[in-house]
Amino acid sequence: MPGYTQVNTGVPPAGAYPPPAAPYAQMAPPAKGGGSAVKIILIVLAIIIGLGILGAGAVGFMVWRVAHAIHTHAKNGDFSINTPGGALSASTASSFTAEELGTDIYPGAQAMKGGMRMSLPTGSIVSGIFVTSDSKDQVLSFYKGKFGSDASVFDGSDSAMITLKKGDKETVMVTISNRPSENDGRTKISIVHTTNKGSS
Repeated sequence: MPGYTQVNTGVPPAGAYPPPAAPYAQMAPPAKGGGSAVKIILIVLAIIIGLGILGAGAVGFMVWRVAHAIHTHAKNGDFSINTPGGALSASTASSFTAEELGTDIYPGAQAMKGGMRMSLPTGSIVSGIFVTSDSKDQVLSFYKGKFGSDASVFDGSDSAMITLKKGDKETVMVTISNRPSENDGRTKISIVHTTNKGSS
């Protein structure tokens, strides 16, 4: 206005103020990722536990089937097992025939405990143990004469072994040992006769 002097009041003129700030945008709540991870872990654990229970059940069922398929009985050290695949029986004995052993028993030899008869679905095994006062070389010479030139022979200082294969289904093995510290210095003879029922 004419005649008036503008006094500086320190207040900025109208329109000089900055516009009011816009209100803060409302922030969305953070995603609950931790909760989802826990759920996934729990689900995986539940699956693993379920599979474990199923596996244990399957093993238990298999054991139950085997236990009901196999029947055993023992009497005087003998036993037999009946399985779906066939019968298995074994007995300890000290008395054998030459037919059971697949060869003659050394003349004058004394039978010892530890022999066995075993019947398997696939064949049989008969083993007999004997002792004699004759030397290892005498016993080996006897069985060489019985088995002939087809036999395989191993001869060591205090033990020997002679084996004869009778075709594809039968084998006779005689092991001979003479050690002063065993069997009162007598010669031990072990005869094992194996038969196979399989086809040729």
